[in-house]
Amino acid sequence: MTDFPTRRSFMKGLTAVGAAHILAQITAAEVTFAQEVERASRSGDAGGGFPDLKAQYLLDPRVSYLNHASIGTVPRSVHRTGIRYREICEENPWLYIWGGAWEEPREGVRRRSAELLGCDPGLVAITHNTTEGFNVLARGLPLSRGDEVLFSTLNHAGASVCWEHFGAEKGYSVRVFEFPVGEAPGLTAEDVVRLHQEEIGPKTRVLVLPHIDNIVGLRHPLRELAVMARDNGVEYVLVDGAQSAGMIPLRLAEYGVDAYATSPHKWIQSPKGLGLFYLSRELVEKLPPFWVTWGQAQWDGTARVFEDYGTRDLPEVLTLGAALDFQAALGEARKEAEYRRTFTALREKVEGTSGLLWRSPRRWEMGAMLVAVGLGKRRADEVSSVLYEEHGIFVRPFPAEGLNSLRVSPNLMNTDQELDRLVSILEEMER
Repeated sequence: MTDFPTRRSFMKGLTAVGAAHILAQITAAEVTFAQEVERASRSGDAGGGFPDLKAQYLLDPRVSYLNHASIGTVPRSVHRTGIRYREICEENPWLYIWGGAWEEPREGVRRRSAELLGCDPGLVAITHNTTEGFNVLARGLPLSRGDEVLFSTLNHAGASVCWEHFGAEKGYSVRVFEFPVGEAPGLTAEDVVRLHQEEIGPKTRVLVLPHIDNIVGLRHPLRELAVMARDNGVEYVLVDGAQSAGMIPLRLAEYGVDAYATSPHKWIQSPKGLGLFYLSRELVEKLPPFWVTWGQAQWDGTARVFEDYGTRDLPEVLTLGAALDFQAALGEARKEAEYRRTFTALREKVEGTSGLLWRSPRRWEMGAMLVAVGLGKRRADEVSSVLYEEHGIFVRPFPAEGLNSLRVSPNLMNTDQELDRLVSILEEMER
């Protein structure tokens, strides 16, 4: 008598074969991507620059895109790999969602994320953006009436608004102090620590900081700030890393901060709608999850409890891994050296004009690859419109009184010629 397989055993076998097939396809996509990235990583000259990198992107050639601090652009090879992941997913959506075939590839993305951040993979959650991480903190930290959350006017709204909302709900207070942004060009690390120390009061339990602020690009010395804050009674030091991950080397495990949230769509150049969220081991154990779903207990003790993995866009998560690989292939040290060179060259160009002002830190160690160019005569929002409409140059205006600047945030694919042209046009407009 012939033994026919039961439906359950048949489906189990089909699932195993399907999972193996999907993993093979993912591996093939990764191999193709690695070959493309290897070619891209050779872009450059003997001086370590990246003059040929623009061809690796989908940017409109008519646009000089100098606004990577708002939102970055995905490399062509990363984009193509993401399309392939989505095609693989749609070949068998059940396996994509429930079959487990994507489990190990996703955890590989977590490990690569932890390498970039400089921390334990178990302390990294893959979220949707920086704001999500701060909502988890503002809602979940054990704060109550009498406790104070402190941050400066350099704090981004995505890391600020949530504290006002949940503070009103839970009873803790929020205090914002005016940061002397006009002094940014000459500030030292010691100055930044002192400015925060002077504002910490007896009720301050939480200090929120941008690692690099999004207005003038001031780099905050995290390790020194964390030590000072602890010495002055602060319990939690929380960092907005939207402008530092992917731009400068990170060693979160060494900084002594409790949390760090970032948006990889900026300097890591991942697809939009992805975030990374680091928590200290103490906070992993202490914070309640923002999302509640079935099977969550299996992730207790890791940051994964802060992820929503009911139905998640896993092809996009895997594409984040491709973006991380692309950045790693360019080289952390080589990237920072090029950013430093561009920063210095741009500062010298601006300071060499008669009508423009350098509003950012003058030294790279205190600055970043987003800088504020001050205008003396015309409003920044008016000038930015002219730059885009008449010259195809895209920058971010900050027209506030006392600053009135354009934020210029080039990436590695932008050329010296683009920045020369920008400064020349601005100088002419300010005459």
